[in-house]
Amino acid sequence: MAMSLQEATEMMMRLDGLLAIASVDYTSGMVLQSQIVHQYDMELAAATATEVVRAQVRALEQLEGGQIIDDILIQTSKEMHLIVLSADPRYAGVFTYLVLDRWRGNLALARRRLHELAEAGVDL
Repeated sequence: MAMSLQEATEMMMRLDGLLAIASVDYTSGMVLQSQIVHQYDMELAAATATEVVRAQVRALEQLEGGQIIDDILIQTSKEMHLIVLSADPRYAGVFTYLVLDRWRGNLALARRRLHELAEAGVDL
């Protein structure tokens, strides 16, 4: 049985240390959906992450290696920002943006769950 988008989001929300999660269209920078556990300016964070994704996509295009970005990690003194680009053509231009508390979050588990959901055809 396929998992719904809501079920997948709820599963991710149970991650320890999760502060926020969103689906973002990097062609426009618009947040398509989001869930926030802790007070967080997701609109601003998504707009900033969009610029990072665009820069990385341009850089890879210039390298002409035919590679695609799986994910991008940015660590700050307090947070981990995980950006996972969709490999599914139905969701071209969309990335999942996850913000974890740096000290409570489990990056390996978060990456694994996001990639498992993507493989199952569920993109957040």
